[in-house]
Amino acid sequence: MLHRESPPTSESDDALIACALRTLEAESGGLAALSAAISNSLREAFISAVAMIKAARGRVIVSGMGKSGHVGNKIAATLSSTGTPAFFVHPAEASHGDLGMITSDDVIIAISWSGETAELKNLINYSRRFRISLIAITADAASTLGKAADIALALPQAREACPHNLAPTTSSLMQLALGDALAIALLESRGFTALDFRQLHPGGRLGAALTFVRDLMHTGTQMPLKPVGTRMSDAIVEMSAKGWGCVGITDAAGCLIGIITDGDLRRHMRPDLLDARVEDVMTKGPNTVRPDQLASEALEILNSLKRTVLFVVEGKYAVGLVHMHDLLRAGVA
Repeated sequence: MLHRESPPTSESDDALIACALRTLEAESGGLAALSAAISNSLREAFISAVAMIKAARGRVIVSGMGKSGHVGNKIAATLSSTGTPAFFVHPAEASHGDLGMITSDDVIIAISWSGETAELKNLINYSRRFRISLIAITADAASTLGKAADIALALPQAREACPHNLAPTTSSLMQLALGDALAIALLESRGFTALDFRQLHPGGRLGAALTFVRDLMHTGTQMPLKPVGTRMSDAIVEMSAKGWGCVGITDAAGCLIGIITDGDLRRHMRPDLLDARVEDVMTKGPNTVRPDQLASEALEILNSLKRTVLFVVEGKYAVGLVHMHDLLRAGVA
């Protein structure tokens, strides 16, 4: 095999890395300033904003222009996916009829770093005319937007990562982080659970991970089960016939009390193994999952145990079996 040496780094390469690190340092400084503000100067306004959104009978309308608009789109998407119905309204489109989407039951979150974005003027006036709650995310509480808003979330001043202090970088990240903070605060205050999250994310890997074990498990005659007292020769036939690499052992009442795997067979290999009884070979108290557990939880258990299969039990009774391959096919892993 040919050994490829890494090309030597040049001064220009080092300069690129130094630039990237300066960018991250500047942006992390902005987030640190925002954290400090939420603990102090922004504390009451943040609490009030969460309460206002939570009490609203309608939806959250997010708006902003330019980079603030792109951030607003993401904030609206995050709110919607975590239990707070929201959508984005472009401020320019709002001035040409989209104001009709907004009702007096809604709450508007308007985003503008300067607080003087001209395109937001009609949206601000509309909210005041019809007494629609308005939350401002701005760096200037004394700006037109800040003074008009019912609640002004005043972001702390921070230098942009751009060397000219012009391109919205640190400021955009701070806006986005504040939106995430609002969304998660609302999520937790509403008691929004993983099961609620599943209802809003049925597709993709998230939806697969939030699938229940009962939706993937094999049941009935597909389960390899044998009662105590069974000869190992019969248990091995059951293992081979069902093809799961294991057999569950049940007591007289039908409760799952043990499991025999390929590993157990290797550990107990001896001349009289076929004549032995299953209770002499089985591993007692096998690891199991419940049918109402999430598939992602089953995957974590399998990975931690370095196993490929788990019995599914209700109470002490085996009702199914789930295999790593089932989780892979479903897209959980």
